Amino acid sequence: MNETAQFFVLHGTTIDGQRFRPSDWAERLAGVLAPYRPLGSRTNHLTYSPFAVPKIIDGVRCVVIDNRLRALEPLAWKFAHDFAIDNQLKTSSC
Repeated sequence: MNETAQFFVLHGTTIDGQRFRPSDWAERLAGVLAPYRPLGSRTNHLTYSPFAVPKIIDGVRCVVIDNRLRALEPLAWKFAHDFAIDNQLKTSSC
């Protein structure tokens, strides 16, 4: 992964081209990361963190991880990164 990239994207497609299941995986992952927010931001337990947002990119469910999460909470960033590796998800940086 490019260390100068601002975002780490987990795509809902495996390395071998299969759609990742369950269909709500992105929302679940973003929900786990929801407590990690910019310092001083208001906490609303019903919203996603701006550092981990589910998106649909080119018709594929994804989670976009802001690399600022790595500085705020390295273990949360590692969890997302390891999730991608463990589930053999395609990833990209931008």
